[in-house]
Amino acid sequence: MNRSPLSCGKAADASQKALRYLLGLQGPGGDFEGEMVWCTMILAQAVIVRTVVGHPYPEAEKARIIRHFECRQRGDGSWGMHPESEGYVFFTALAYVAVRLLGIPADAPMPNKARRWLQAQPDGVKGIPGWGKFWLAALGLYGYEGLNPIPPELFLLPDWLPFHPRRYYCHTRQIYLGLAFLYGMRFVAPLPDSLRDALRRELYREPYEGIDFASLRHAIARSDMYVPVSPLLRRLYDLLRAYERVHNPALRRKALDVCFNRILYEQRTTRYQGISPVSGLLDCLAIFARDPAHPDLAPSIEGVEAWRWEDEAEGIRYVGARSNTWDTAFVIQALTEAPGEETAEALDKAHAFLDSAQMLEELPDYRAAWRDPALGGWCFSDGRHRWPVSDCTAEALSALLALYDHPALHVAARLGEERLGLAVSFILSRQNADGGFGTYERRRAGKLLEIINPSEMFGQCMTELSYIECTGSALAALAHYRTHHPDLPGGKIDRAAAKAVAFLRRKQLEDGSYPGFWGINYTYAIFHVARGLRATGVPTEDPVLRAAARWLIGKQRLDGGWGEHYSGCLEGRYVEHTESQIVMTSWALLALLEILPPDNESVTRGFRWLIGRQQQDGGWPRQGVNGVFFGAAMLDYRLYHTYFPAWALARYVRLIDTTHG
Repeated sequence: MNRSPLSCGKAADASQKALRYLLGLQGPGGDFEGEMVWCTMILAQAVIVRTVVGHPYPEAEKARIIRHFECRQRGDGSWGMHPESEGYVFFTALAYVAVRLLGIPADAPMPNKARRWLQAQPDGVKGIPGWGKFWLAALGLYGYEGLNPIPPELFLLPDWLPFHPRRYYCHTRQIYLGLAFLYGMRFVAPLPDSLRDALRRELYREPYEGIDFASLRHAIARSDMYVPVSPLLRRLYDLLRAYERVHNPALRRKALDVCFNRILYEQRTTRYQGISPVSGLLDCLAIFARDPAHPDLAPSIEGVEAWRWEDEAEGIRYVGARSNTWDTAFVIQALTEAPGEETAEALDKAHAFLDSAQMLEELPDYRAAWRDPALGGWCFSDGRHRWPVSDCTAEALSALLALYDHPALHVAARLGEERLGLAVSFILSRQNADGGFGTYERRRAGKLLEIINPSEMFGQCMTELSYIECTGSALAALAHYRTHHPDLPGGKIDRAAAKAVAFLRRKQLEDGSYPGFWGINYTYAIFHVARGLRATGVPTEDPVLRAAARWLIGKQRLDGGWGEHYSGCLEGRYVEHTESQIVMTSWALLALLEILPPDNESVTRGFRWLIGRQQQDGGWPRQGVNGVFFGAAMLDYRLYHTYFPAWALARYVRLIDTTHG
């Protein structure tokens, strides 16, 4: 094949521009981090909690918070699950309450439009999902009799039971810990009567006193439902409702004490940040409900601020996760493709950040707290909340090894062999019996637990799973480590890698694709699979890789790019976007470069499109959502559209230079 003009100066120039732009995004601590955009739910709940516990925002901050609600309100007056979703009763009702608590009059344009939208829905606010019912009940805006019970006694059950809360996915477990405590107390916030009465009039189409809340336990707005309540869960709800009528007060007090102590453990061991602001805010409310003067309340309120994001354009909001380690690890891997004087200092600083972020102390009494070991891992964030994750650790390890293996790169203080070994041991500790890898923990329950998923708005959120993307990341890191390091006793690494390869082979669909879980969607999964399999030495001629490459080439759009629409995550199938997407194109090209020669026609067409979309400053425009969690919650990782194309271009240029000498 003749060398394409793209393979020469044009691609190299584009790559250099992209890397220079990327270097300009490094933070003062050496890390790289882009906002992980979700929705206004956390912001609304933060406003509610701070108002309730007597820590309201200063007036200047209120204005910037209101600015964000304005930015995210849809044209019809509603707020959605994510930047591209339709309106939800849940998110709109919470946002409405929040802006009213911030002092916006009911007849102001923003709440007025939201109220009209809510009242136009078939069931109005009465059909808000269970989590929303709770938040409104905690404010005296929904009768507790309208909630399906969440008794704290669930946390007293024998832990060998297959549905015990310790088996839940950790985020779900922590959320329901807070919900159970507050439900058990029947907590109602001390809002001024005039404000509560006004909100009751505004939220409902009929007089509040006449609403039969008990009849609304199973009412869920169609706009908000992703996972219908199963017949089994409905029967369990009815049993729990019967239990609530006869529960023993002494047992209830014991259960509340157990839940509260677990809440305090979570807050203290996470340095008052919680695993996420979603559960952290519930913990703040729980501590206040127990004792408004409790010494852990103020640091818990302050801890929520670790999740704050702010800029001039969109005001103050809160992210569902901070991505410092995740983003930094990928940026390092991109920069090591094209080392130079410009990148050396940035890589040294980024290395120092990863050095500081590794978990080097084990959590106290972690087994009693239903935690898995944390030692040696990296969190998604800067590590302060001490909830490390398998693929974050794997990508951090891959980044470090890429630095150490490159003859032209040197860092001030490499991590010692013991530190690297701790990371390997941590990754291995998250492998499931089927060979796949979980995230925060090993899998603790089977798929049947999803039958009693009570969240209504989210799917596959009850248990840890074996994730294709996490397995690909873990496999790549373990394989890279083994190139220069001996195996652990008993051949643990090689056995784990073999099981992971077998897992990925089994999970390939008949058409050659892989379904994603944390990104959109099939393109993202194939990117991780190709990296993992090739790192272990699976040849490019292997049928699994060839089938994956054929699938990607078959999905290439006429303009040369790739693009998936988020609705494919909801429907469990591939849905092409109406436009080629920077991020999906980068994933596809990185995957294809693992399998095909760089001068392959599809690869060349893809890079021609990618370069054509590059902006003058070296970056790329923001486009559609690119991440997902729990099936329905779409995310916009705002740095994805910067470092993934930069990484793809740098690798392309390196491979072209190598191929053509």
